Amino acid sequence: MIERYLIRYFIAVVDRGSFSRAAAACNVSQPTLSAGIAKLERLVGAPLFERSNRRVELTRAGASFVEHARAIERGFAAAEQVAQESGPAQLLRIGIASTFPSALIGAGVAAMRKADASARIELLDGRMRDLMQQLDRGRLDAVIGPVAQTQEVQRDLGVEDYLMALPASHALASRDDVAPADLAGEAMLVRRNCEALSDTSRFFTAHGVRPFMAARTTDDERAMAMVAAGLAITVAPRCFARDGIAMVRLEGFDPERRIGLISDADAMARIGASPVLRALCDTIADWLTR
Repeated sequence: MIERYLIRYFIAVVDRGSFSRAAAACNVSQPTLSAGIAKLERLVGAPLFERSNRRVELTRAGASFVEHARAIERGFAAAEQVAQESGPAQLLRIGIASTFPSALIGAGVAAMRKADASARIELLDGRMRDLMQQLDRGRLDAVIGPVAQTQEVQRDLGVEDYLMALPASHALASRDDVAPADLAGEAMLVRRNCEALSDTSRFFTAHGVRPFMAARTTDDERAMAMVAAGLAITVAPRCFARDGIAMVRLEGFDPERRIGLISDADAMARIGASPVLRALCDTIADWLTR
């Protein structure tokens, strides 16, 4: 069975003339798009593109397939429109990265409900890689989470730095910043899903700090609870600031994460004006400026 995301990949390559530009338009990596085109070619039983270092051209099979592909996509769009007009309130399917604090997401959901209490909302929590796969397959309308500095987004929501999260009672908690050497004897906690995990490891290793790892977890709420309880300290984005935890700048540690709304043109045509989506984005953007 040919899935819709494969048709979208194919049309994007045809319209933009290159795999790299098509990948950017579809908000996927070029290897992901190339794998999708290869899968489509296996399904139709023929190569669809002539590939060279300078340009991409349709094969005879590709030229024959392109109008069918456009018709299929028009059919999908028409079916969606009919469903929206005849069915219940529009369903808004949003993926949200798991590396946001629960309090932030709770505030966002409250804002969404205030904007439209009757809205049908479906939220999916997960890793960005998994959420982007769902977006590619048309199973999500948009994804909110950390993105590369160069990635095309529908809306930039903000940039935040990483800080040392310490128990409020810690001897260093009143400091504005700490040096790596100040932390040499501290027990630390590993946030396994942290986007800056590799940067953090390299930073401390380069400064000769090899701490005892008191805990490793994929659950950020549990991680912050263990920090507040005094088990260990950790590196976390600024948005995790809360009562019981002091967020202190780590000298020389400069990574930041950019937060954005990712979608595609088709989905944004349907949901771009949604007051519910705008309320969620506004809440996250405001939280990141605290």
